[in-house]
Amino acid sequence: MSSAQAVVTAILFVWLGMVLAISFLEAPLKFRAPQVTLPIGLGIGRMVFRALNTVEVVFAVVTVVAMLFTSFRGVSVAVVIAVLMLAGQLLFVRPGLTRRSNAVLAGEDAPRSNAHYAYIALEVIKTLALLIGGILALIDAVV
Repeated sequence: MSSAQAVVTAILFVWLGMVLAISFLEAPLKFRAPQVTLPIGLGIGRMVFRALNTVEVVFAVVTVVAMLFTSFRGVSVAVVIAVLMLAGQLLFVRPGLTRRSNAVLAGEDAPRSNAHYAYIALEVIKTLALLIGGILALIDAVV
């Protein structure tokens, strides 16, 4: 296994773990905790997702650069899908979610947003792409 292959494989699995832990565990659970109001949950969520998305962008850039130095076959398709889903979340979905959370945090009575469903759909696709990419990278690196 080359250094670039090891980097790609490691990043895909760490990225997958972060998305699973934050998006599918932390995010829904925080609103069930006692004393956590909607504004508090949104404030925490904004900070957590800003940090997650920042790390994801770094992971995406490092992965794409490392892929230039590997001979992975099917992994590149999975990486492209994951990166496109992340870009979709950041460029098209997050701005609407940010506007709503800004309104709620400012004390306005903002209507519920359907943008969460789009974010979750992209997150599920990204998660599957990371899982498949990681598995293919592991198989490809060993073979």
